[in-house]
Amino acid sequence: MSVDRAHHQFGVCVVGGGMAGLCAAIAAARHGAKVALVHDRPVLGGNASSEVRMWICGAHGPHNKETGLLEEIQLDNHYLNPGLNYSIWDSVLWAKAAFQPGLTLFLNASVCDATVEDGYITTVTAWQTPTQTWHTIAADTFIDCSGDSILAGLTPAEWRLGRESRDEFGEDIEPLAADRRTMGNSLLLQLRRTDEPQPYRAPAWAYQFTSPADLPHRAGGVRGDNFWWLEVGGLRDTIADAETIRNELLRIVYGVWDYFKNHAPDRAEAECWAIEWVGALPGKRESRRYVGDHILTQHDIRAGGPFEDIVAYGGWSMDDHHPAGIYYPGQPTIFHPAPSPYGIPLRCLYSRNVPNLLFAGRNISVTHAALSSTRVMATCALLGQAAGTAAALCGELGCAPRSLTSGPHLARLQQTLMDDDCWLPGLRREVARVAEGPVVCGGGPVNRLSDGVDRDRPGEDHAWSSVPNANFARCFWDAPVDLAGARLVFDSNLNHAKRMPCSYPQKGDRCLVPSSLVKAFRLEVSDDLHHWTVAARVSENYQRLVRVPLRTRARALQLVIEETWGDEPARVFAFEPLSSLPNELPTAPEGPAFSQIRAAIDPADLAPPDSGLEGGSRRSA
Repeated sequence: MSVDRAHHQFGVCVVGGGMAGLCAAIAAARHGAKVALVHDRPVLGGNASSEVRMWICGAHGPHNKETGLLEEIQLDNHYLNPGLNYSIWDSVLWAKAAFQPGLTLFLNASVCDATVEDGYITTVTAWQTPTQTWHTIAADTFIDCSGDSILAGLTPAEWRLGRESRDEFGEDIEPLAADRRTMGNSLLLQLRRTDEPQPYRAPAWAYQFTSPADLPHRAGGVRGDNFWWLEVGGLRDTIADAETIRNELLRIVYGVWDYFKNHAPDRAEAECWAIEWVGALPGKRESRRYVGDHILTQHDIRAGGPFEDIVAYGGWSMDDHHPAGIYYPGQPTIFHPAPSPYGIPLRCLYSRNVPNLLFAGRNISVTHAALSSTRVMATCALLGQAAGTAAALCGELGCAPRSLTSGPHLARLQQTLMDDDCWLPGLRREVARVAEGPVVCGGGPVNRLSDGVDRDRPGEDHAWSSVPNANFARCFWDAPVDLAGARLVFDSNLNHAKRMPCSYPQKGDRCLVPSSLVKAFRLEVSDDLHHWTVAARVSENYQRLVRVPLRTRARALQLVIEETWGDEPARVFAFEPLSSLPNELPTAPEGPAFSQIRAAIDPADLAPPDSGLEGGSRRSA
């Protein structure tokens, strides 16, 4: 079979389909760019996918959870996947990209080459294994969300690897001398509890762990652990030595389980537990990091990141794993304090010397010390949404990312992100109320629906509350106005991480749609404030950010909550009439009955096998 070659033209090309790349590609497409998402695996999600199964972690503290596209995706998962099955989770991530207008997905495609002209990246070329095709993709802007900074090895883009010296940036949690050591890779293990004993015999090639002294500070039991500490590789090159590291981890994983089952002092606790799944693809924490116009440091994080060009935030501790991983007999990680939240600037998300290269994820422009906090996936998802939104804006304005770091372009980028429910600490979202019409409420403080803060803060309640079908929130005007739609933000419980599981107890917990969310509501319009007509009704809502198209003209618009997913009263953070709508959120097409699919096939192709076909029977050689 001959090898095919295909050439494509896009506005934005995203390399890497982890949580950062997925959010970058969707954000760019929703804001009008023609987007390619190139990913080297068969499933999306990166370290969060079924292939690796690492928790999505993010900012510590009450009401600090990351929203935007990440919350949208996780709420999709709660609605469609209450049993928290990883195959269904994969399908949720795939559908989010596959049915997004303007986005073309290239799975199982590894970027192997790039061309650069006058300092700008012009194309990347990827090999797609299942189709045996070379895809050459031209684009105006490229976003590297590969984690390993694939384009760093193919372009002149500046990058760093390893730990800086303590003196270079004055970071007291760094070593005295710079080195190329990193945090290692982990191969995760998931367990299931059964109702009968599950014997285990280790393979001969597994490492032998026979006493607690072999696993100090690590082996804390079989329940509630995602085994992140099954980690090695930081003393090697986590890219060049990836296969060697994976093989070492396999010998460790099966040996550690042998210890729990057959040697640990508390091995009776593991008697009815069995291996459910062992990863074949390790999750990486660290490799190459790009250099942008700003390098985020330990001091930036400790100061809270008060950047003018803030586009995302972090809030995880500076969680620095020892490079030796499981070989190190001390504590496997040190949680250096960090405030939550702290701001991350746009200047950390684009290349200092390749003007049309953005990046998002664990490869942004940070020191090793700062990386130990920014690398977690919820933060990476925010970075991806910021980079994708910036890329779309660059395409619209015909400029490079550096042009968005100040002035009206920056203000537009930040307001766009906040309109898309990406909270930016320290900034207040501009409320887009039609003609500045007043809001009145049948219960609860009026100003909370239009204060530009779409979440509670410590000691501050920013939600309007309503018992279903008892109260209303109303906007009215002196004369009729054109209404394109309404923007609503409901309470999805930002103190719940919405994580996928790390183990399977005998009686599993169902992870349902948050009970605080509004399930059913209606929007009514009126010309005289006395007679009301239902303009839109939603009966099965499970999202936090909802934009409802109306396309009507009226003197008043009111919101009535009809039902929640369990909690009362309902809580609403925003209710805003809109004079224009952004690109409407896509919905996957409804699948037709399979009988219709079969009926569309040529009947000749569905004929029974005919042993009398010309040329004799069809047999494999």
